[in-house]
Amino acid sequence: MEFFKQKNYQEYLKLKARVEVLQQSQRHLLGEDLGNLGPKELDQLESALDTSLKQIRLKQTQHMFEQLSGLQQKEKNLMEVNRALRIKLEETNVAIRETWQQGERNMPYRPLQPAQPEAFFEPLGCNSTAQIPYRSSAPNNAAENAKGMLPGWMH
Repeated sequence: MEFFKQKNYQEYLKLKARVEVLQQSQRHLLGEDLGNLGPKELDQLESALDTSLKQIRLKQTQHMFEQLSGLQQKEKNLMEVNRALRIKLEETNVAIRETWQQGERNMPYRPLQPAQPEAFFEPLGCNSTAQIPYRSSAPNNAAENAKGMLPGWMH
């Protein structure tokens, strides 16, 4: 039992030291705690940063090319759909023109006669003075009332 405790404690110390090294490395990569580094360590850090930056730029470029490729494919698909729709529209227009021309051939020619609105309506005479009749006595029956209230052309 004591052996396992000792072994676990040693493993713990190794992991703790590893975490401290990684945290120190992270601080160095972030530009912190650089004062105690020597020229050789600074060169190694610079090399690691350059390598990381190159990898980031490569990934970013690959991602942009993938997006561009996807957009080009979408453009191609949309152009194909647009072409198919233009063909369908032209076919529909041809069918409509043919139907229209067929209908014109089948319809007999009849000249249009001008509409005569005076046959339907009696023109109202307008005068500039308003004349409103006033009777002091009330009308005797509904017929007189209707006659007095309706304009002359409605009798």
